Amino acid sequence: MFIRVVPYDPFWEVEYENESQKISGILKDVLVDIYHIGSTAVKGLHAKSIIDIMPVVTNISLVDKYNEEFVAIGYECMGEFGIEGRRYFRKGGDNRTHQIHIFEQSNHKDINRHIAVRDFLRTHPDIALEYGELKMELANRFPEDIEGYCAGKDAFVKQLEKDALRWWQTVC
Repeated sequence: MFIRVVPYDPFWEVEYENESQKISGILKDVLVDIYHIGSTAVKGLHAKSIIDIMPVVTNISLVDKYNEEFVAIGYECMGEFGIEGRRYFRKGGDNRTHQIHIFEQSNHKDINRHIAVRDFLRTHPDIALEYGELKMELANRFPEDIEGYCAGKDAFVKQLEKDALRWWQTVC
């Protein structure tokens, strides 16, 4: 996978809307809400051009019965893929375009973590700028090494999550 971080693209919001409608059509019976998360959900933030979508469902175990419908619209079904209680789907192979992270509505920890980081970056443009610059630097340093790229931003992301969750508690 070639790592390419690019300036914010307003088309990412359109891509999210289009894909979220398809996902909502599949999960309609169990869907509670659906969110655009990740870097492409933050205006002005440099990012890999991969749309992260977080559907929230009534019961996570019911999601598996929709796997064939996700495959039909181009997704790979990856199961929990390292996060207990999640269903992860990805689209585009090595040129990934979309990722779906599905959580059960009772999983407040993971849902709040994603929303808090997104909203924190939206309201703290200085931190979003710093994060975008770090990602660009790492993409240039590790253009074909996703492990090196992720390791390079790990400490920043962990601190970002802590700060975002602390901030989130004060505004909610």
